[in-house]
Amino acid sequence: MRSLESLFSAFDQLTVLIVGDVMVDSYLWGKSTRLSPEAPVPIVNVLSSEKRLGGAANVALNVQALGATTLLCSVIGTDKDGSDFIALLEENNLSTEGIIQSPDRVTTVKQRILSGGQQLLRLDSEIETDLLTHENQHLLARFEELLVRADVVIFQDYDKGVLSEQNIAQLIALAQHKNIPTVVDPKKKNFLRYKGCALFKPNLKELKEGLKVEFADANLAAFEQAVANLQNLLETENILVTLSERGVFCAAGKNKTYIDAHLRTISDVSGAGDTVISIAAVCMALNLPLPLLAELSNLGGGLVCEEIGVVPIDKVKLYQEAKENKILANYPALTV
Repeated sequence: MRSLESLFSAFDQLTVLIVGDVMVDSYLWGKSTRLSPEAPVPIVNVLSSEKRLGGAANVALNVQALGATTLLCSVIGTDKDGSDFIALLEENNLSTEGIIQSPDRVTTVKQRILSGGQQLLRLDSEIETDLLTHENQHLLARFEELLVRADVVIFQDYDKGVLSEQNIAQLIALAQHKNIPTVVDPKKKNFLRYKGCALFKPNLKELKEGLKVEFADANLAAFEQAVANLQNLLETENILVTLSERGVFCAAGKNKTYIDAHLRTISDVSGAGDTVISIAAVCMALNLPLPLLAELSNLGGGLVCEEIGVVPIDKVKLYQEAKENKILANYPALTV
């Protein structure tokens, strides 16, 4: 059996290509002590502000934090927010070679206003229409150029238009042609478009909305049937469903595994899905068993929920928790 150290070291040898919707996460921190006389809303005196990489770019930060080389492919605007986004990539030592700037789009920005550790308001600036023909052609060409260096591809979909019914099939086909596994973090609009992906990771709400089904969360038979239907519709063996405080569920063919969440002091669930898909991707690239992938992803998703705001995983903390929980104990034949 390989050690946990060798598994985590193997992450450092990987290159992960991420394609999807990127954004800027903007934060205003302040202090609120009274209500406005103009409306029943709190007055926030701004103390500090910060801009961070968000969306698929936060996935890139998580992948980078795990030690892998990160390639990011997306389309943003030529606006000031686009310039800020490029600057943020450079500040975080992430490559900009896969980023296409178009004058026909705006760069997505999510601005959060916080006081006393609580989020009071979020303001979104974004475009949700599909890419124009010339933008899509540039995306496909850039993706194909980067793909030759990738060990795994992450599709990070936020329904902002970079990924569409048309290009998803083309992008997956390009990856399949080179035998590169594809992992998907879906949203509602393109939920059933990812046929042939290697791993599909919805949360429970996305699963219900995507399949247009409704059942009580405690109804495991209905839940497992929904997952089986999803496997058939997407023509994929591997499904990982995050269940919030109830942990995660994975299905590899007909093999099903429930993994409980770990007891946490939850500060903010923002970005937890980004961490889960990042860990899942590097595990897929190493061809790890799906239950082990799910256990490690579950640990990582919980860890980032203890932090305020959208932050990447801490690899050292993840390793320590994996070691404490003896995560490799059930995999004596594991090789990396």
